[in-house]
Amino acid sequence: MASLTFQTFLSPPFLTSPSSFTKLRHQHLLPCPSIRASSSSQLNPKVVVTRERGKNAKLVNALEKYGIHCLEFPLIEHAQGPDLDKLPSTLIDTKFDWIIITSPEAGLVFLDAWRAAGSPHVKVGVVGAGTATVFEDVVQLSNCLEVAFAPSKATAKVLASELPRHGDKKCRVLYPASVKASSEIEDGLSSRGFDVTRLNTYTTVAVQHVDPLLLEKAIAAPVIAVASPSAVRWVDSIIDALKAHDHIHKVVPS
Repeated sequence: MASLTFQTFLSPPFLTSPSSFTKLRHQHLLPCPSIRASSSSQLNPKVVVTRERGKNAKLVNALEKYGIHCLEFPLIEHAQGPDLDKLPSTLIDTKFDWIIITSPEAGLVFLDAWRAAGSPHVKVGVVGAGTATVFEDVVQLSNCLEVAFAPSKATAKVLASELPRHGDKKCRVLYPASVKASSEIEDGLSSRGFDVTRLNTYTTVAVQHVDPLLLEKAIAAPVIAVASPSAVRWVDSIIDALKAHDHIHKVVPS
């Protein structure tokens, strides 16, 4: 069956003249053409997992051990941000005391830029253990990247209040972030005297195409697991769109 497309979910335009670095990010950031069922979704799913495609495996595998079948139904995907192409040149041109990474996706984007910049020596601060795992393989293979800080509590506010600063010298911080991230980190660090450069390197958008049969399975499942405010907003939006297109009676129990 053809995919059901909602014009309200069109993703933002991408750069029209991509650099070699943008091409490196092409596979990772461009949206998938449509949502398709995971292998376990052939059974009646009990839980719908909604993170980006390829990032649900840990939860799916854990639930499968208990005989709980899942449907992979991504609600969001990542797209490149307006500052993506600036990241490699910024790493080349400026020496930073800290690189602040607050999500696995921000870490993946940063690593591509870091390699494109020639793998300069950097010291990274992460918001928590989950984000730190993105750097594990690189840290083992290279002495040019050091994960040197994580706050006592995995929040932006605590990170901004606890990031070490040595003496009175100017301390430069690079913060590659999502377009949708708040200003809490740069505001908190700036208030402590840090010189913060924020680059909006990626953003989160709703998926554009939905298979109606897959959607029917998702709505029939008793549990849906969402991992971000964007995913929650998407659920509300697609139900409204279905109502507007007179499809609600086909997929949503009255």
